[in-house]
Amino acid sequence: MKSKLLLLSALVLFFAGAPKAGYELGADVEDFTLKNVDGKEITLSEYGEKGAIVIFDCNTCPYSKAYLERIKELDAMYAPKGYPVVAVNSNDPNKSPDDSFDKMVEYADENEYEHAYVYDADQSVAKAFGATNTPHVFIVQKNGEKLVLKYIGAIDNNTRDAEAADKKYVQDAVDALLEGKSPETAKTKAIGCTIKWAS
Repeated sequence: MKSKLLLLSALVLFFAGAPKAGYELGADVEDFTLKNVDGKEITLSEYGEKGAIVIFDCNTCPYSKAYLERIKELDAMYAPKGYPVVAVNSNDPNKSPDDSFDKMVEYADENEYEHAYVYDADQSVAKAFGATNTPHVFIVQKNGEKLVLKYIGAIDNNTRDAEAADKKYVQDAVDALLEGKSPETAKTKAIGCTIKWAS
C-alpha cells in the first residue's frame, strides 16, 4: 500500500512538473505535428536538418505585420543552413476570425510565404512552449533524437524599423549555433499581441 502511495505521489509530481508556464532554456522540447497552409502536415523533428526557428505568429497582430518581411528573410537566410522558420498560429478563430485556417491560407498566399505556417487548432503547442505573444520566437536545435530549446524571445530590438535594429537576437543566436556555440543572448522579452486563447 505504501509503495502504491509513493508511486501515486511521484506521478502527481511528474505531471505537476509538465510545462504549465512553458519550456525553460535547455529543455527537451516535445515534438509536434501540425497542418501547414499547403494542406500537408509538418512534424517539427523532421522539418529542419539542424533545428528550427519556431515563431508563434498570426495574420492580424500589428507587430506580426511589422515583422512579416523579417520573418521571411530569416527563413531565406537560415532554411538552407538547416534552421527553417516554422510559424505557428495559435489564435482562437472564435476570438479572432481572421486567424482561421482558411484565412491563414489566404494570408500566406497574399504574402508569398515560402516558410511553413501551421495551425495550432487546440493551442496545445503554444501552451507547451509557454508562448504568450505574436511574434514570439523559440529556437530549437537537434541533439540526436532530441529537440533542445536554445533561445526564447524577440526577433530584434526595433519593431518599427528593421534597419534601425542594432540587436538582431535571432540571427545572432542561429549564427552562434551554426558555429557550435551557445547564443550569447539566449533570452529576451517578446513584445507583441497576446495570443487569443479559447475560453
